[in-house]
Amino acid sequence: MLRAERILLASHGTPGARAAERAALELAAPGATIFHLVVVPDLWKGMMGDDWLNNASTRAAYGRHVESQLAREIEEHRAVLEGEVRASGRRYELKVVLGEPGAALLEYAATLRPDCVVIGAPRPKGAPGLRSRMRLEKLAGSLAAPLLVVPHPG
Repeated sequence: MLRAERILLASHGTPGARAAERAALELAAPGATIFHLVVVPDLWKGMMGDDWLNNASTRAAYGRHVESQLAREIEEHRAVLEGEVRASGRRYELKVVLGEPGAALLEYAATLRPDCVVIGAPRPKGAPGLRSRMRLEKLAGSLAAPLLVVPHPG
């Protein structure tokens, strides 16, 4: 079985992403580093423009609420995944970025130069939550490392 020393794992805690996390741990060599990338889609920036947020004070309060909720969810996910990675004897690093998921993944991979990149498959139709707009063909063709797309557990 292939063993990687530097794994770039794009995950945000959904069932499909958790399947990718398990695959990354299986793929990681003893002492390997898992570089965990969380991309907050830039569509969150547009949430401030709703008409019901009709004054600056309300918009600012709502913005702080959304940011704190996202930060809390990311921190909870980080704590669980980091614990699993470290318990397996591997190293863990987290990077959180705001942007377009595919572009953020390609940019981080270019600077990181991982042995492989692990992501979950797009959410099946009908599954709750946002569907990824990442173009798998573009990712596979643009990465300098192998791309492992882990099937959705459902």
